[in-house]
Amino acid sequence: MPLYEYACKTCATRFEVLVRTGETPECPSCHGTTLERRFSVFAAHTGGAPKAAVPGPCGSCGDPRGPGACSMN
Repeated sequence: MPLYEYACKTCATRFEVLVRTGETPECPSCHGTTLERRFSVFAAHTGGAPKAAVPGPCGSCGDPRGPGACSMN
C-alpha cells in the first residue's frame, strides 16, 4: 500500500493516507473526495560518517533556533 499526500479541493486540508488498489481516499476533515495528489517529500540516506545532531526548527512555530526557543510552548 503506497502512502500518498493529498490536498482537498473543497476545504484545502492537506493529509497523508495509505491507499489500496481500487480504493478512493476521502478527506479526513470534510469527507470530500475531490482531492489533488501532491508531490511527496522523501528522505534519502547517503553513506558516510554520521554528522553531529543539530536541532531542527521548533515544531510549533518553525523558529530556526530549535525547540523551546520561542514562547509558543
